[in-house]
Amino acid sequence: RRRESIQPSPRHQHTLRPTGDHQLTGARPPMVKFSKQFEGQLVPEWKEAFVDYWLLKKDIKKLQAAAGVEAAPPQSQFQAPVAASHWVMRLPFLNPHGQHKEHSAIQVHRKLASSGNHGAVAGEVYETEVLDAAGFAGAEAEAARAFFQRLDEQLNKVNRFYERKEGEFLERGECLRRQLQILVELKAAVTEARRRGGSSAAGSADLEDPSVSCSILHGDQSLRGITKQEHESQEKLADNATAKNTDEGEDHLSISEGLGDSGRIEKPTEEVANKLMTFSGRAVTCQGRSVRINIPVTTPSRTVFAIRELLFDDMLSQSRKTGGNGGDGGEKLSINKKKVHQAEKMIRGALVELYKGLGYLKTYRSLNMLAFVKILKKFDKVTAKEVQTIYLKVVESSYFNSSDKAIRLMDDVEELFVRHFASGDKRKAMKYLKPNQKEESHATTFFIGLFTGGFVALFIGYCIMAHISGMYTHQSNKVYMSTSYPVLSMFSLFFLHLFLYGCNIFMWRKTRINYAFIFEFAPTKELKYRDVFLICTTSMTIVVGVMFAHLTLIVKGYSSSTVQAIPGCLLLVFLLVLVCPFKILYRSSRYHFLIAIRNIILTPFYKVVMVDFFMADQLCSQVPLLRTLEYLACYYITSSYKTQDYGYCTRVKHFRDLAYAVSFLPYYWRAMQCARRWFDEGDINHIVNLGKYVSAMLAAGTKVAYENDNSAGWLSLVVIVSSVATIYQLYWDFVKDWGLLQFNSKNPWLRNDLILKQKYIYFISMGLNLLLRLAWLQTVIHPNIGSLDSRVTLFFLAALEVIRRGLWNFYRLENEHLNNAGKFRAVKVVPLPFHEVEEN
Repeated sequence: RRRESIQPSPRHQHTLRPTGDHQLTGARPPMVKFSKQFEGQLVPEWKEAFVDYWLLKKDIKKLQAAAGVEAAPPQSQFQAPVAASHWVMRLPFLNPHGQHKEHSAIQVHRKLASSGNHGAVAGEVYETEVLDAAGFAGAEAEAARAFFQRLDEQLNKVNRFYERKEGEFLERGECLRRQLQILVELKAAVTEARRRGGSSAAGSADLEDPSVSCSILHGDQSLRGITKQEHESQEKLADNATAKNTDEGEDHLSISEGLGDSGRIEKPTEEVANKLMTFSGRAVTCQGRSVRINIPVTTPSRTVFAIRELLFDDMLSQSRKTGGNGGDGGEKLSINKKKVHQAEKMIRGALVELYKGLGYLKTYRSLNMLAFVKILKKFDKVTAKEVQTIYLKVVESSYFNSSDKAIRLMDDVEELFVRHFASGDKRKAMKYLKPNQKEESHATTFFIGLFTGGFVALFIGYCIMAHISGMYTHQSNKVYMSTSYPVLSMFSLFFLHLFLYGCNIFMWRKTRINYAFIFEFAPTKELKYRDVFLICTTSMTIVVGVMFAHLTLIVKGYSSSTVQAIPGCLLLVFLLVLVCPFKILYRSSRYHFLIAIRNIILTPFYKVVMVDFFMADQLCSQVPLLRTLEYLACYYITSSYKTQDYGYCTRVKHFRDLAYAVSFLPYYWRAMQCARRWFDEGDINHIVNLGKYVSAMLAAGTKVAYENDNSAGWLSLVVIVSSVATIYQLYWDFVKDWGLLQFNSKNPWLRNDLILKQKYIYFISMGLNLLLRLAWLQTVIHPNIGSLDSRVTLFFLAALEVIRRGLWNFYRLENEHLNNAGKFRAVKVVPLPFHEVEEN
């Protein structure tokens, strides 16, 4: 079999530019080295599958060094080892005239290798032979052979990975074609049923054609069942793609096949509607196939419904059995417009992810091709041999560069999306398929500097005023420290946390950790680190400015209720901005934050995703902020600021009990998230993680009890329970969340894969995490800093916990990113709504 060497056509070429979530910021300087460009534009999760350009450059340097070494005695011709179980057929490449190259420096052999199973071909591998006529001698010859052996390994690796990923995407495209066929039929049926006013299925029973009828089956919508299907879908795609013969015909690749010119099933709407009138549940039989409709259990209503069916499943099954065979005919249509809309939304999301994955595969193809060109050019420059033309013919004819299946599928997905989800408007479709990245403006950087200067100046003025008035000493104004200072400390803790999140984003981007994919952020709506810094500096400038003005009024003797209400008004303004419905001030990010908070509060009724439990972990570090917020809400809602009775909310029992409950809420929410994840996935590790938060709640409870009763018994209990909880938390931080402390790792006490090159940074981070985890000791020691009020000391301790959380965030996402990279998971696998059911 001879494969022609092809040049990529303009339609299939892909210029070096950032794509999707994996991109560089700003314009690329013209003199940047190719290795930097290559590293900055490759798909991070697929980094191990790309050409190892840096290793090949090392081989070039060895070759260059060997060129000056004295020639060694002639050695036997190099032959790459081949497994004995493989049947091999050598196919040397020919020149354009059909004759072997006589005076070439190298000769590339293509092998069709297989093992077992009647000698079926398993794939192609390439081996390069350095000819004696090349003029290499001694150490230089050995270095040249080692280079081409490495180059062959890289080419074979790229071909295998490309073929496997292409197969997965093709299988996914075929699944989506079938999903669209079912969706179009159901939409037509529901529309017709609504038009007819819900006519009974019994009237059309005689007209039913068994080959195209739709009958109901009971679908498994249990929480764990649906989640299990989502996790197994990706493995199923990979298995199907591997088992598929890549040499078979390509006619099946067009996923718009069978949909006609309009992309819809070519059947009269009324005929389809008449034949879909018998279904009454979540599974139907369409075109001779039994199909189950599974909508993920992501909302409280669906969760309650799923739990109800789980609890009363036996009763429902018994009622179906006693209902007789004629029961189905009298049931009402339950596949309503809402369910069809949910199914349509799921299919649309799956098409977007498929298109994104195909774009990454296109980038993978073009970057690897360019890497081969660059490294061969370096080889020719160092050795003065002309091997680039010879080897590039091999690369161009290899599978990853010659196959156009993924390109064709990408065009089909684009066409289908335009037709079904954009009403023929290509520009609208491209907003979903290729969302434009928000450009970063120099004005943002300017305002960051401006507000940073304003904040520093105002903060210095505030500190001088507070020091002169002795506001933060033990003999300070008790009303101010109990009412106004908590507002400043609360905003300081919040925006310190947000500032550290901006630092996290900066480091994630610098180290190529794909946080946007992990958190499932929309590329057009995610906050950049400059946006986060701008929000922090602007907000803190406003807060410190208002508090400086308020402190000035207090020092001058103004103590009316209007003056005392200023901190409360400041808090109210920020809350109103947070829920502002107008499209200003980062509305999409504000709403995303509110949605995450809603999902946390209503845990376990919402399905837990990465961003939800990540946000809940942040709340566990902001217990002082939550307690302060509860106290201020009580102070201002009960109008205590008018009488300056700051002790009212600590005297009334139900308010005091509420303050204690707030201390437990973040740990409770996180524990319920672990319970929900265990219920969904059945992984016992989630139960073990739940125990960590239960231990944290016990530690918090003993500390509250010790604050009320400073006896030796409670002190001993605080030390014991808090020590156990700390050890539990440290183990989970280091081993589970960070993936460190692996004893069999090639990096002792760390893990095999590390993103940061300096290993000592990981040990320093673990040490800092240990020290900052011991902040609970302040409950026992009661430290004081000079004459400062104890509440200022507590603020510093709370700030240390926020800093610990910011440090934890980086390594938590690093570990998550490495887990994705280990499975080459660069796009989200969206669960599909329709699943075929095997009939008995």
